[in-house]
Parts: sequence; C-alpha cells; structure tokens
Amino acid sequence: MIQLCLVNWHLVWSRIADPNDVFFHALWATVYISVVAQVLGILLGLVAALMRMASFRPLRFLSGLYVLLFRGTPVLVQIMVVWLIIPGRVIDLGAFTLQQDVFAGILALGINEGAYMREIIRAGIDSIDKGQMEAGKSLGMRSGAIMRRIVLPQAARVIVPPLGNEFNNMMKTSSLVYIIGVYELFSDSEQIFSSSTNVAPFLAVAFWYLVLTSIWSVFQAVIERRLAVSEHGDELSLRERAVAVWTEGGGVARLGEWPFGTGGRWRGRS
Repeated sequence: MIQLCLVNWHLVWSRIADPNDVFFHALWATVYISVVAQVLGILLGLVAALMRMASFRPLRFLSGLYVLLFRGTPVLVQIMVVWLIIPGRVIDLGAFTLQQDVFAGILALGINEGAYMREIIRAGIDSIDKGQMEAGKSLGMRSGAIMRRIVLPQAARVIVPPLGNEFNNMMKTSSLVYIIGVYELFSDSEQIFSSSTNVAPFLAVAFWYLVLTSIWSVFQAVIERRLAVSEHGDELSLRERAVAVWTEGGGVARLGEWPFGTGGRWRGRS
C-alpha cells in the first residue's frame, strides 16, 4: 500500500504546474506517436476488413491470420520483435527522418491496432444493408465506388465511437515504447523516479495521461454528436414540432401525417 504521507507532493506539483522543456518534448512524443500509430492502424484495419470480404480465399485467410497473431500476442512482445528486426539507427522516409526506436514503436503499435480496427470496421460494414450494395451495382457502379461513396460513409457512424475509444487506449498503450528507449511521458517519469526513488513522478505522469484522454474524450463527444445530427437531420426537434402545431405553411407541411395531413388539415377521429 502506498503511504501517501511519504509522497513528495512538492515534486508532484512541480511536474504538473511547472514542467520543463524536456517534459514537453516527452509529451509531444506521446501525442504524435499515438496519432501516427492510430492512423496506421485504421489504414491496416480497413485493408484487412476488405480482404476479409474478398471472394479470393487466400486473402480471407491472411486477414484472419493477421487478427489471430496480433490480437493473440502481447503488444510488448510485438514492439520488441519489430525493434530488433528494423536495421539502422535513423530511418529515412524521404520528407523526414525518424529514429529507429520511434519508427519501430509507431510501426508495432500501428500493426497491433490494425488487428483491432479490422473487427471494428468489419462490424461497421456489416451493419449496412446488403441491398445498398446491390442497388449500387444495378446502377452500374463498381464495387470500389459503392464501398467508398455509399457503404463506408454510413458505416462511419458505427465505426467512430469504438474508434475514439481505441485512440484513447492508444495514448495509454504508447507508454510501452519506453522499453525500446523512446523518450516519452513514461520514460520521463521513470528517469526522475530512478534518481528520487519516490512515487511522485508516476502520480504526475498519471495526471498528464488523464489530461490527454480527457481532452480527446471531449473531441470524441463532439464528433459523435455531429454524426448523430447528420443521421437524424430530417427529424424535427421538440421545439420545432410545438411551433409547427401553431404555424401554417412549411412547418406544418414537414410534420407529414402527424397531426396534420399534407394539406394542413387536422386529421382527428370521426
């Protein structure tokens, strides 16, 4: 049990209220590693989900094997394996370069996330009525165009909520890359702990992880609310319905058959 009276609360407060430049470097590393790894995971998950829907059986097998391997093994092991496989100390990506440990961490987290995103994207696609795919084909559209223009935009309403939760988890899981030498939030607190042997740095870093996940939760709520509005955009709010009852013209016409007909006449019982 942690004895709170032995915690260096001054150190906790200093790491929260007065962080230094080194800390902000670690904070930025956590954010961009999480964002890039999540984007990579979404792309890999989308590819794996489309492979799972393919008529070519080997593609379906590879998609299932991918999920089996990367959901069934610890992400820490995956990070170590990827780090040991990638050669060199600096990875040249053309427009910019990355240190080997950072690149390995992003790649391992992204590949692992892709296995989970495959299931999320698959569930979103399966939630869309199959008749829409058939209707698109009857209009002469190709399968890729139907998926891009019809199916995926509707599936996004199902995909976004769990996707937001996955990114929340990604920001916390990114702390595991400290094991391969990436200097991020957890590494920063671990170095301070090694010199102070006090739990204070970990309490401070827990606060900053809470700040990051809370900020993202707000953005996620806004995105989900906008998707909900777009999904029910043609429905009247309670206020609009109340106003429409006392207003002739367009407002009444939008109510359809309740409580008025299209002519604006009361359809009471005879």
